[in-house]
Amino acid sequence: MQNALLKPLNLFYAEPDPDRWFKYDRYPRRLIRRLVRGKEKPGGVATIAINLMKGFDKIGAPYRFNDYKYIQKHPEEIACIIGKPHLLFERKWENPVILGAGIFPHPVECPELLVNYPNVKRVLVPGEWMRKMFEPFYGDKAVAWPVGIDTEYWSPNLNEAKTFDFLIYDKVRWEHDRYETELINPITAQLQKLNLSYQFIRYGSYSHQELVAKLQQSKSVIFLCEHETQGLAYQQILATDTPILAWDRGGYWQDPYYYPNKVKYQSVSSVPYWDERCGMKFAGAEDFEEQLKSFLAVHDKFKPRDYVLENLTLEICASKYLEIYREVERELA
Repeated sequence: MQNALLKPLNLFYAEPDPDRWFKYDRYPRRLIRRLVRGKEKPGGVATIAINLMKGFDKIGAPYRFNDYKYIQKHPEEIACIIGKPHLLFERKWENPVILGAGIFPHPVECPELLVNYPNVKRVLVPGEWMRKMFEPFYGDKAVAWPVGIDTEYWSPNLNEAKTFDFLIYDKVRWEHDRYETELINPITAQLQKLNLSYQFIRYGSYSHQELVAKLQQSKSVIFLCEHETQGLAYQQILATDTPILAWDRGGYWQDPYYYPNKVKYQSVSSVPYWDERCGMKFAGAEDFEEQLKSFLAVHDKFKPRDYVLENLTLEICASKYLEIYREVERELA
């Protein structure tokens, strides 16, 4: 559809790639990496940029991408720095800036951001609990905004036989050995007790194609992660209409670089975008059996894809970004 916005948005995204041994060595190193490893697959922050542009394409919102020459010649126009934050810090921006959602994990990394960079008009973060964590530092400039899910790629495949009751998605990032003993082993023991079949996928060591293939074979997913700022992977799972039984431990933000010495913030969530259509939650091994039985009893009533289609499509999330952009435009007028 044609969007009423006439001027293209100015979008910027780049991965940090500093020189290492001598000036400009990042260029041959980049070429060697490409030759040795092949084309790099986009990570979570890159996916934010990619999916936002896909969403703009769908709603007919024009944009430029990484056009630094243009933005320098038009200091009155808004620069949308999706990430990463080195783009803000390493260049001189005269423009008003919308920063995020691919930024630093916590404001202690840049507590004086709005003082040192008064042209930053909004700081976007992926979800509501993270917004609350940023709010004491950045006030109402901190805004929760999720990127959209590609619901055409992540869609149900009704023709595939469901040979497993559960896919266990293991995204336990810290103290994995401890949680394997305290959480994962009790979960698998309970599944075996009820004669329920399962397979695993481990965060950081799978392709999207592998995840799709295993989802096609699985009736449900057990999602294990300490907390998520947005949670693209579990939302992609929901988009395939696969209900989730999610470990939602709550409590403190657990990143060991910050917790407990630098930052103590609670409460967090493993599934920050969620309602009763998506599935059910459990707090730990102690309530897993009860919640598993309740989940199985109502399994066929869950409608997880409906939730994603109503809240997290490429079009919906791109439109929400556009609303934030227009709000900043009105403030600058």
